[in-house]
Amino acid sequence: MKYQIVSERTSRYSCKISNPSDAYRTLTRYHRKRKEHFLVLTLDGQHSVIRVIIVSIGIANRTLVHPREVFIPAIKDNACGVILAHNHPSGNIEPSQEDQEITTRLCKAGEILDISVLDHVIITKNGYYSFLEEGNLSLINHNK
Repeated sequence: MKYQIVSERTSRYSCKISNPSDAYRTLTRYHRKRKEHFLVLTLDGQHSVIRVIIVSIGIANRTLVHPREVFIPAIKDNACGVILAHNHPSGNIEPSQEDQEITTRLCKAGEILDISVLDHVIITKNGYYSFLEEGNLSLINHNK
């Protein structure tokens, strides 16, 4: 599995995230990728995007994600919060068991670091799935 960390400057992402559809619109360029990309949006206190970081690029249906690679850029950016995102090349919008497990793990890591995980958005060519909108993020945050 190829593992790669890439960073993008925010000059093209000077936007504020008010809801999951804002995050989806910011990341639409990734919805047709043939390999799974795990991304993190670092946000300031006003929920404006500081940076979009490609944490890892995997294979067609999975990628490796570790809290260290998600939160190091957030710490460097002095971010107040992050939005997690990844694409599903298959077009299936539903989260897998692995998606739910990594979301739980990253929420716990964010709590320790005092960097809020505001959402995890799965992006596809057919739309998006938001853990926040579906009520799954609040369940994770309350079951710590």
